[in-house]
Amino acid sequence: MSLSQGMGQSSRRRRRGRRTNVINEINMTPFIDVMLVLLIIFMVAAPMMTVGVPLDLPQSQAAPLNSDQKPITLSIRQTGEVYLAEAAIRDDEIVPRLNSVAKNGAEERVFVRGDKRVEYGRVAQVMAIVTGGGFRRVALVTEPDSR
Repeated sequence: MSLSQGMGQSSRRRRRGRRTNVINEINMTPFIDVMLVLLIIFMVAAPMMTVGVPLDLPQSQAAPLNSDQKPITLSIRQTGEVYLAEAAIRDDEIVPRLNSVAKNGAEERVFVRGDKRVEYGRVAQVMAIVTGGGFRRVALVTEPDSR
């Protein structure tokens, strides 16, 4: 009997010893897992966050422009409708709306995005309205050539 009592006391001592050991380190594994999941989510979601009207842009081999600030974007749908950001506007509203949005006045860069199925004359008409309103930094937006 003394043998079994001795074993019980030693196991109690071990349990008490384990309770006094406190882990004072931060477990980084869950934090790293959450960060990797967020990284993947943002990598997948970032291309979908393009603001504007969905268009099928023509392709070209021109080099992309380097611009420091975000330009004003006019989009022309296949039907000929003109959009400033995501709001549809009429032709007579283009210049007043551009003036109200432009931070640098007539020196603001204006990008014209035209669907590749829209008539070329309609794109030229919108560009003439923009340049006639005093904006001189007007550019056409295309997609890079996939070849």
